[in-house]
Amino acid sequence: MMALMVHLKTVAHLRGRGDRIAKVTFRGLPFYSRVAENCDDVAHFNETFRWPIASRLDGNEMLEIQVYNYSKVFSNRLVGTFCMVLQKVAEEGHLELTDTLIDDNNTSIKTNVTIEIRYQSMDGTVGVWSDGEFLDVPDDRDGMFAFETDSLLSGQSHGSGTSPGRSLQGSIPTFRKAGKGVFSAMKLGKIKISKDDHKKGDEPAILDMEDLDRKAMRLAGSLDPDTISLASVTAVTTNVSNKRSKPDIKMEPSSGRPVDYQISITVVEARQLIGLNMDPVVCVEIGDDKKYTSMKESTNCPYYNEYFVFDFHVPPHVMFDKIIKLSVIHSKNLLRSGTLVGTFKMDVGTVYSQPEHQFYHKWAILSDPDDITAGCKGYIKCDIAVVGKGDNIKTPHKANETDEDDIEGNLLLPEGIPAERQWARFYVKIYRAEGLPKMNTSIMANVKKAFIGENRDLVDPYVQVQFAGQKGKTSVQKSSYEPIWNEQIIFTELFPPLCKRMKVQIRDSDKVNDVAIGTHFVDLRKISNDGDKGFLPTMGPAWANMYGSTRQYTLMDEHQDLNEGLGEGVSFRARLLLSVAVEILDTTAPEIMSSTEVQVEGVSNISESATGKIDEFFLFGSFLEATMIDRKIGDKTISFEITIGNYGNQIDGVSKPSSAKKKKKDGENEEEENELIQNSSEDEADEESDLVSVSCTPPMKPVITDRNYFHLPYFAKKPCVYIRSWWQDQRRRLYNSNMMDKIADKLEEGLNDVQEIIKTEKAFPERRLRGVLEDLSIGCSRFVTLANKDVNQAGRTKLDRERLKSCMREMDSMGQQAKQIRTQVKKNTVRDKLKLVQNFLQKLRFLADEPQHSIPDVFVWMMSNNKRIAYARIPSKDILYSIVDEETGKDCGKVKAVFLKLPGKKGFGPAGWTVQAKLELYLWLGLNKQRKDFLSGLPNGFEEIKAAQAGPGLQSVPPVSLVYNMKQVFQLRAHMYQARSLFAADSSGLSDPFARVFFSTHSQVTEVLSETLCPTWDQLLVFDDVELFGEASELRDDPPIIVVEIYDQDTVGKAEFIGRTFAKPTIKMCDEHYGPPRFPPQLEYYQVYRGNCTAGELLAAFELLQIPFDEEAIRRALIAVHNFAVPQIKIGQGGRADLPPLEGPTDSERGPILPVPLGIRPVLSRYRIEVLFWGLRDLKRINLAQVDRPRVDIECAGRGVQSVLIQNYKKNPNFSILVKWFEVDLPENELLHPPLNIRVVDCRAFGRYILVGSHAVTSLRRFIYSTPDKTSNNWATAGDITVNMDSEPSLRKMDTVVKLDATSDAVVKVDMTEEESDKEKKKKKKKKKGGMDEDDEPDERVLDWWSKYFASIETLKETLRAQEMAQAEAEEREDLEIAAEAADIKIDDLLLKGSKTNQKSKEKKGSKDKKKGLAADGSEKRPVKAKVDELLVYNKELESEYGNFEDWLHTFNLYRGKAGDDDEHALDDDRIVGRFKGSLCMYKLPLSEEITREAGFDPNMGMFQSIPHNDPINVLVRVYVVRATDLHPADINGKADPYIVIKLGKSEVKDKENYISKQLNPVFGKSFDIEATFPMESMLTVSVYDWDLVGTDDLIGETKIDLENRFYSKYRATCGISSNYSVHGYNVWRDPMKPSQILAKLCKEGKIDGPHYGPGGKVKVANRIFTGPIEIEDENGLKKQTEEHLALTVLNHWEEIPRVGCKLVPEHVETRPLLNPDKPGIEQGRIEMWVDMFPMDMPAPGPAIDISPRKPKRYELRVIIWNTDEVILEDDDYFTGEKSSDIFVRGWLKGQQEDKQDTDVHYHSLTGEGNFNWRFVFPFDYLMAEEKIVISKKESMFSWDETEYKIPPRLTLQVWDADHFSADDFLGAIELDLNRFPRGAKTAKQCSLDMIRNEHELPTISIFKQKRVKGWWPFVARDENDEMELTGKVEAELHLVTAEEAEKSPVGLGRNEPDPLEKPNRPDTTFLWFLSPLKAIRYLVCNRYKWLIIKIVLALLLLIMLGLFLYSMPGYLVKKLLGA
Repeated sequence: MMALMVHLKTVAHLRGRGDRIAKVTFRGLPFYSRVAENCDDVAHFNETFRWPIASRLDGNEMLEIQVYNYSKVFSNRLVGTFCMVLQKVAEEGHLELTDTLIDDNNTSIKTNVTIEIRYQSMDGTVGVWSDGEFLDVPDDRDGMFAFETDSLLSGQSHGSGTSPGRSLQGSIPTFRKAGKGVFSAMKLGKIKISKDDHKKGDEPAILDMEDLDRKAMRLAGSLDPDTISLASVTAVTTNVSNKRSKPDIKMEPSSGRPVDYQISITVVEARQLIGLNMDPVVCVEIGDDKKYTSMKESTNCPYYNEYFVFDFHVPPHVMFDKIIKLSVIHSKNLLRSGTLVGTFKMDVGTVYSQPEHQFYHKWAILSDPDDITAGCKGYIKCDIAVVGKGDNIKTPHKANETDEDDIEGNLLLPEGIPAERQWARFYVKIYRAEGLPKMNTSIMANVKKAFIGENRDLVDPYVQVQFAGQKGKTSVQKSSYEPIWNEQIIFTELFPPLCKRMKVQIRDSDKVNDVAIGTHFVDLRKISNDGDKGFLPTMGPAWANMYGSTRQYTLMDEHQDLNEGLGEGVSFRARLLLSVAVEILDTTAPEIMSSTEVQVEGVSNISESATGKIDEFFLFGSFLEATMIDRKIGDKTISFEITIGNYGNQIDGVSKPSSAKKKKKDGENEEEENELIQNSSEDEADEESDLVSVSCTPPMKPVITDRNYFHLPYFAKKPCVYIRSWWQDQRRRLYNSNMMDKIADKLEEGLNDVQEIIKTEKAFPERRLRGVLEDLSIGCSRFVTLANKDVNQAGRTKLDRERLKSCMREMDSMGQQAKQIRTQVKKNTVRDKLKLVQNFLQKLRFLADEPQHSIPDVFVWMMSNNKRIAYARIPSKDILYSIVDEETGKDCGKVKAVFLKLPGKKGFGPAGWTVQAKLELYLWLGLNKQRKDFLSGLPNGFEEIKAAQAGPGLQSVPPVSLVYNMKQVFQLRAHMYQARSLFAADSSGLSDPFARVFFSTHSQVTEVLSETLCPTWDQLLVFDDVELFGEASELRDDPPIIVVEIYDQDTVGKAEFIGRTFAKPTIKMCDEHYGPPRFPPQLEYYQVYRGNCTAGELLAAFELLQIPFDEEAIRRALIAVHNFAVPQIKIGQGGRADLPPLEGPTDSERGPILPVPLGIRPVLSRYRIEVLFWGLRDLKRINLAQVDRPRVDIECAGRGVQSVLIQNYKKNPNFSILVKWFEVDLPENELLHPPLNIRVVDCRAFGRYILVGSHAVTSLRRFIYSTPDKTSNNWATAGDITVNMDSEPSLRKMDTVVKLDATSDAVVKVDMTEEESDKEKKKKKKKKKGGMDEDDEPDERVLDWWSKYFASIETLKETLRAQEMAQAEAEEREDLEIAAEAADIKIDDLLLKGSKTNQKSKEKKGSKDKKKGLAADGSEKRPVKAKVDELLVYNKELESEYGNFEDWLHTFNLYRGKAGDDDEHALDDDRIVGRFKGSLCMYKLPLSEEITREAGFDPNMGMFQSIPHNDPINVLVRVYVVRATDLHPADINGKADPYIVIKLGKSEVKDKENYISKQLNPVFGKSFDIEATFPMESMLTVSVYDWDLVGTDDLIGETKIDLENRFYSKYRATCGISSNYSVHGYNVWRDPMKPSQILAKLCKEGKIDGPHYGPGGKVKVANRIFTGPIEIEDENGLKKQTEEHLALTVLNHWEEIPRVGCKLVPEHVETRPLLNPDKPGIEQGRIEMWVDMFPMDMPAPGPAIDISPRKPKRYELRVIIWNTDEVILEDDDYFTGEKSSDIFVRGWLKGQQEDKQDTDVHYHSLTGEGNFNWRFVFPFDYLMAEEKIVISKKESMFSWDETEYKIPPRLTLQVWDADHFSADDFLGAIELDLNRFPRGAKTAKQCSLDMIRNEHELPTISIFKQKRVKGWWPFVARDENDEMELTGKVEAELHLVTAEEAEKSPVGLGRNEPDPLEKPNRPDTTFLWFLSPLKAIRYLVCNRYKWLIIKIVLALLLLIMLGLFLYSMPGYLVKKLLGA
């Protein structure tokens, strides 16, 4: 028999005399020793305890001994604890030791204990101690065990402990080798998290950084500084995110709230569709919305390019669960629904989780849901993007796409999913459910009961499972609260599925409509693992708990949504036993079901124990305080109810399991318990059985706290509740989650620290990050040691085992990586590493979420009048007890502040902002047999009051209430300094804020400050006589929460809520000194929340000071205790004197308001703030009156300045005096600077002022003036610097250098400066290489603006590609580094390996481009092309590139009106009533002399020297609109008819007559000239409208551009500077000022020396020298000398000029999003455009550049079909049965199916040979640059006008078999892309399938270059097995001529004039038999059957003769006989 014996000998070095008792605990089972009475410093126990054990002793298990001072009256007081890990015992079997105890704070105390332990295993053998013997090592100073880490502080190698400042103190046997054994014989202190680091955590002192090291040494003893919580060392104002001062409490539920989503899908084309000659339509379906593309006739590769938009307004997870389904349907029309070819499914969440939330140009694989044995049914190329509010989608640039024909490389699948997905079966087994609520009124039931006498359960449940767009249902179990189904639902779906979640719902079947009872989502990512050691999805059998609305049945349940799984459930509904399994199908197996229909079938029952052994759990709760109860509830009595599952639910917890069942459950585990119970201290078994649960507190009337809230007067008597419940014991799952959660919490706290340090620019963030990583790796290794326990427990499912394995692997590798990264954290890498570590945090959170439930969550309900009012839901894992500390829930046995909220939708919006109630609640949940310690976490000093019915001496009954006889009295001081950026609660756009502070049952308010969003209250609130219950030291460690609510005072009605924040005070006990480092406390910023939105910040500090008692009162109270009276302790006068003094009110005018005392308020210095007043813009009407005479008031910290009055806002909205200043005292610490308020008032008649709008500048940081650094390189005056010029624009550099890999040719770099002759040579050389690039040197005449545009877009794509590659390489390098460090390899060796892989990926990329006719990357080809001058295409607005052009002129939006309560203030745009333009500059006084002494310093302008004047100025504005992309459809047909409208001030240009019909990607190519006067007209609006025949035109979207900021910006955004200067041609210089003039002007303005033009193409500006060409060619080709090139070179490199240099805006096209005010935040498309501005006082600019869209060129394609060969033979001959075909060929250009042309028929071909000599003529319009054919046609007969389509040029040729009476048979086809198609074979023999199969590898030709091609091409079709087969060959000649050439030499169709073709020489057999029957007889009959026919004729003659003979014979005979 296995057993563990512990012999407790003595406890020595005790303090004082007294009775002692010891408690020894192992495996949760405690034994108490006898009481050692009246002993001095040694207690002799000499007792042996024996635990019989059923499973082997695990080396990680713990033994705990607690020694108490025993008291008969009060609860025992803990002296100390001893914990040890039993590894050594498990291995050796015997151990004797003497060791010290540790107290509550984990400090070692002198008291020691002597014990002997024996362990007897079954076989008597015990392993040998492995990890190094106990070494008698003298303890470290702090009892730390030495990890060998490099300590930053000293040479000693003191490792870090387990957590910042929670070191494992107490003596720990230390090991010399820190290895696996670190934890093995470690004595673990009973670590209490609540006592985190009070020793150090509260010392955010005024330490200086220099002596950080020394202080840290002092603080931390010998801790590694990394692990010291930041709060201890940094002199911070913010006690960095220290959990202690800023509890993180979220009030409003965020899930379940509907949001706007827009899903846009472009169906580009489909390829390789299976089927013959089909007419495909693509159907796009999202959820229940369907949209169809148009139908394309007879083609297997239709081209659609159609764009669909779906708009949704639903909660996020509903959106992400919706399925996107793309299906191709064949020949659908009005009458028939068509046949399905194949479908593709994916959920929206998968798309949203992609980078940029989109798939772009990817191919979706179609599969047939009705036949899973068939393979791929084709591909659809599409773009899918999901846009939520505020997401912006970066569209990859859509210029002439090079077709991504590499389908395999661009599949529409997320990263990491294999291209070949297999079919799999998903089995969802539904066994049974329990605890269902009743779903019917009981009236009917009572009637039934009266009649029939049967009592029925009022629910008819069934289960419905939804997955991947399919639903399956079980059968309905009539009338059952505990239904048993035992059925499985089988889904067949591709694996891995692209749908993340499975929805399992219990529903109630009802005659009218079925309603959901509860919903559970199974997330497939959580129940599977796709790693190489992963596992398929598996789950259960496990119980799933379902939550939803409250259980009482009402006909209209207001919270029905909760049962559907929307929002957080507010009550337990039921639990369902289910399991999920997946089986990959072998689709080749013959017996397989080929359909994917959902199937339902029965399964066998499973045993009770399969889900775990049922055990009794005990839940205890104590309510220590109930405050902040909403006054709206009324003053009825209030009680609180706690439930777990249905246990404890008294109102509506129907369906309690019958007691018999309970007994049976108890009986099962009686045997095991018996031997454990035998020697327990009292015989508890009997009492337990009649322990009744108490789940409700007694009702109590609330008492008023203040205007808004009540509280309950609990005072010293705290009510308790307790519940016994029975659940399967699956604690292990929760324990593992808890461990991971704790690691994650700690990591998160550390990361917040690091971020805060970086944000507040404190020193040494890298040290803190190293500490965080150290903690993480320790936590991970600790997890790995602990998690692997109870592995053979009953009810462990496959998922439990697999999850354990993968969690251990993940945690292990995470620990390794953390160590790894720790070594790499340097000052400069902190940010990158921080990102990496944040990924760890997400991973930890993901792992910690346990998919298989066990114990349901605990609900706390506040009941008033027996109605449920508000609730809180507490996950059971958070309060679950374990003997191992890491496994205990984070709130188990702790007092937590719990805020109750309203259930369901009631909690949204304003109702959810008011706190319903705040509870201080203590909870403990654990096995009943472990419940000894359930009170241990409560604040000490209470007596238990048992229920009345419990007899005397029942120790084990839990108390129904606790009475505290110890209380502490405190004074709370709340230093309320200021708030900033508050929510605007009044219509003026301001608020009248005051703050209300709640602490315990007290509340106080600050004064109201009117009309401000940034109140500085500077007020100290003192709360006297705050009584708190419990032991002083415990309060000190975990003080209660302070709640601060900020309200807006209204003159009438109730104050309006602005927001709320939470804080914890710093505590000073009587015996502590009030002084540094903890006191006085520092001001900190607290984030104010309003629901889930931030509503500002509060700057405050809170301190709680203990008031000492007066001696006499204490003596009297002690006497009273003996008489069992409740002691009343009065605070004597002596008490207050010890508190730090309060200063009296200093301001006489503020009345009795105490200011914040000096030590706490910030130190101030003198600052000067200069304000630049420029002007006001776009002011809206106020109260219907126009603003006419506005003024701006600036205020900061009580000082301010006013602008001059604008006399007439309409005439000139600018200020006449530009600069004013004021001086103000501001805090030294920049972070504490108060906001600066800008207000605009309108001065009306009679001295009235009306507020127009206001703006608060929250951070003045960016306006702080810093003196220029004279030493920097920019000021270097010595020597000239030659700027290295690259003659190519910088973007080209990338192209030419980036790509040199194995496959490429060397790059030829063309320089602009090279002489022409060189070019000629090159050209000749290239010609020799092969006629590939004949027209590579485009003719100057052909080039236009569009050539430049397209070349630029190519460049943009190139750079993006290069960036991506560089990024990928950098990432790869980083991964390699980490791997390398782990393996100690030099990084370069790895890169050699790496480069090979890189090369592979490049080669892969290369292969995509091979069809361009180059064997290389395709990008080499471009630099070789003639140089086309380029411009810059920005794929964003110009503003975002140049900081909004706020280089000196800032724009401040003025707000008015209440702020919207939308999610993230997205509606603030509606509140904007105008804009103030100006700037600020602040600096400390006095300012250094040198600035003011500079030449030309104008003292009136202060720091704003050399800014232009602000008088009105006339400007010519030229707006170029290139094109728009992805417009939101505006018409029913899913298209729009866009046109442009431009507004500027009063002028409006409508381009309505030039609308573009039915186009979502219109090319406008227009320029508009408007004259405007700044500043009156400076906001340009470019809108795109949709033209409608009837009704008004709708706005699609608009974009606004502030032209004024551009005009005045130093970036010179008036007219972009091109890269080259030319005086004619497509790249003509646009600006009226030549480059040299611009340069001279810039130099003059910037006071720079220059420009000096020197000989040899040099120019010198300041001290920089530039070089460049000096000749220019005019129209006539004459060369002239010029300086313009040089000047332009300088302008293009202006940013390199010292002091004044900045990047000038280049010639560009910007891409701006179009927005629609009705759909805020969601892009409605994009517009590409640019703006030029020319001041009218300068010379006029030339005419606008012509950017009108290129007209397509007219071509004619002549196709001659000469012959066919080897065409397959379809028909059987009527007479002869011979195979033959009546062949004809059909051809058309894609998109022009209606113009298809047929040859004549070659009848009766017996060999598949056909001769035609037939000519097709296809005229078409073609855009060379885009490689598209342009077709204009009416969409339908009802269309008003023609629609233009652009389609790739593809010629389709098909071969058919003609039939006369039935439809013709399709035999085969070939499609040639005219730009790149394989060269035809010379002879029919050489023509094969490979020409199509290996199309990518073969050289291709373009008809547009070759003009004439002749050859043989194969016809192909697909057979039944989807294989391509050759069905014929055609000899054709393609000839391309331009329209002009076609006119000169016309040809006829077919074989007609002009230029007729000769008749084909067909064999005699080709004709039509019923047109010339004789010929048919001659050929078909005579030749072959001549003899047969003669024989038949002879036989017929014989027969006829015989017949005649028989016929006439009788008559003849008669005649003869009768002798007639």
